[in-house]
Amino acid sequence: MKRRVGDTLIELVQADITEADTDAIVNAANASLVMGGGVAGAIRRKGGSAIQEECNRIGGTFVGGAVITTGGELKAKHVIHAVGPRQGEGDEDSKLRNATLNSLKLADEHNLKDIAFPAISTGIFGYPLDKCATIMLSTTIEYLRHGKTDLQRVVFCLYASRAFDVFTAELRRQLPDSD
Repeated sequence: MKRRVGDTLIELVQADITEADTDAIVNAANASLVMGGGVAGAIRRKGGSAIQEECNRIGGTFVGGAVITTGGELKAKHVIHAVGPRQGEGDEDSKLRNATLNSLKLADEHNLKDIAFPAISTGIFGYPLDKCATIMLSTTIEYLRHGKTDLQRVVFCLYASRAFDVFTAELRRQLPDSD
């Protein structure tokens, strides 16, 4: 599914984010940037040890923050490590909004043309998928409408069919028709 916001295309795909052919992919990271399981583990396995080594040098970031590293052996040149909230830690919605926004800002700061996001925090962090779709999509749409951006494409790369369906329904709700 595709929708346009200004000059930027928002695209939803059901796929493995480690195969995304974008300038950057977003890793649903933890604050210490240790790439163990889930999306992070898949990125580390496919992208190689250079990504984790660079994360180790950075040392970590705050919940809601984002940092950028090499893409290692991935198709993507960069990995943006966005730290989403753990369900139950408090102020989760703001933290997810900030993780999304900080990722988009980092992409623009590094003159990237496209970025691929997973459904941040919906795995082992336990954040509700429907709220994730609402917040990540609304934050992205608002950024594209009001931010000064050179992003040409923002992809939401959703591994599971349920996540793809939830994001599709939410994008249709927020942007009922294509520009």
